[in-house]
Amino acid sequence: MVGRQEMILRIRKALARPLDGSPAMGESAPPPPAQPMTGVMPTIPLLPKFEEELAKVAGVSHCAANRQALEEILQSILSQAKATNVVLSRNRLLETLKIESLVRGWGKSVSVWPAAVTGGSPVGEDPARAFAQAAFASTVGITGVEFALAETGSLVVSSSTEGSQLASLAPPVYVALYRRTQLVASLDEVLQRLAMTYDGDPLPGRSFVFITGTSRTADIEQILIRGVHGPGELHAILVEEACFS
Repeated sequence: MVGRQEMILRIRKALARPLDGSPAMGESAPPPPAQPMTGVMPTIPLLPKFEEELAKVAGVSHCAANRQALEEILQSILSQAKATNVVLSRNRLLETLKIESLVRGWGKSVSVWPAAVTGGSPVGEDPARAFAQAAFASTVGITGVEFALAETGSLVVSSSTEGSQLASLAPPVYVALYRRTQLVASLDEVLQRLAMTYDGDPLPGRSFVFITGTSRTADIEQILIRGVHGPGELHAILVEEACFS
């Protein structure tokens, strides 16, 4: 049996390479190992990048500097959409901001996961089914997000924090609320964070939706149509810290 070293020597001899392992005439030495890029890549301001990319996919950016501004932005969106029915996810940001009571105060019918329908679900009715029906019947859906991805202007929505993701997928107008701490630079960073613990517990099995702009499709003639199988209008509202005071 031919030993490993003898086999290597035979191969180098067949290739006319020096038997001592040094580079052949005219052959450059192998490049040094790649060094980490830490501190080399430029730092891109996340918010301007996110808003720029979101605009490219027909999304609309808003910034709520305080509580009054948040209410004015939401009321304007609902008014322009002529919304009478609104669905909300169970995201704690919406609860903290009291979005349900705010929207109800404007005379809108509100369905919240898992209550499903205003006033609660009828006896014997499946709450998830009732919420799905409410989502498809509503004009506007409002959720929080897991992350706002600057690289592509995408919103990352999780079933763990939102409950049902239908609030972001079914109504023709979708509104997402997010905080600065949820801005991330790249998909790599999103995947790294998803591998971390959530609220101190290991991540359970859950689904994630990456929402990049409005729903859109094109026929064989490449005529782009928005809102055929999902929201045709998307609003992302940055909620600043003053909104909580």
